[in-house]
Amino acid sequence: MNPLDLLKIKFQVTTSNPKGGLGKHIWLSLKDIKQTQGWMGLYRGIGPNIAGNASSWGLYFLLCHYPPPDIYPLSSSYNMLKKRASGGDIAKPLTAADYLLCSAQASAVTAVITNPLWLVRVRMFTTRVDSPNAYRGLSDGLSQIVRTEGWTGLFRGTTLALVGVSNGAIQFVAYEKMKKWGFDQKQKQHERAGKQYDAETEKLSNFAYTVMSITSKLAALALTYPYQVVRSRIQDNAAIHQFPNIPVTIKRTWSQEGIRGFYRGLGTNLVRVLPGTCVTFVVYENLAWLLRTTAAKRVASES
Repeated sequence: MNPLDLLKIKFQVTTSNPKGGLGKHIWLSLKDIKQTQGWMGLYRGIGPNIAGNASSWGLYFLLCHYPPPDIYPLSSSYNMLKKRASGGDIAKPLTAADYLLCSAQASAVTAVITNPLWLVRVRMFTTRVDSPNAYRGLSDGLSQIVRTEGWTGLFRGTTLALVGVSNGAIQFVAYEKMKKWGFDQKQKQHERAGKQYDAETEKLSNFAYTVMSITSKLAALALTYPYQVVRSRIQDNAAIHQFPNIPVTIKRTWSQEGIRGFYRGLGTNLVRVLPGTCVTFVVYENLAWLLRTTAAKRVASES
């Protein structure tokens, strides 16, 4: 997905209107990068992109793990924040407000820690490899930022990253509620059929997880996407004179481009993020189920 991620950032920071439909615009842009910079041009910035995604998802799920409440005892790593929110009772169902708070806290911590990685990614995405002072990779980018802007330079755009906490919070509250509804329906089906429902080994279908992840992500993006555009613009070194800070960026984007300006790159982002989100959640849910069932069998064999 790196080429689409690269395009999303490029579209976010540009102020010119695209030509043709979304599909044609994406195809022509990818083709132009391939012709002028080669295949490696499409994968510029992949180092910080992988590091950012891996660390973000890892930290988030470590802090805010979401299996169904009744199978917590078999989770080898259930979330610290939800345990604290439930008063230490890991089997206690949480309210939507509790889920929202846990999700927001996890998102905030993750946003601050990983901001330097996303900053390097944006700057690599918006520059060519042959540009003066172009970052050669993640470590080179981090060292150049510290050398030229100081340690505080690594956290440029962090305020907007914290605004983006709402994105993850909305997504995970919606996802958690849909998943709980899915497990409730499955339990009712078992009861009607006279079958025993074992919460420790049950899971939803991959199709269900896919639909839930897409729906929750669409809801979150529709409400919070503008902050991503503003953040990309103030992190882009080439446009720092035009977009030096948040208030000026918002005012200039609104006056010159209107509401459309705040949704630049949204189409490309949907093409890029929805498959990635589906893969992440489906793989996560299946691995979590595998670990739970393995733990259950081990407990059963030892008893």
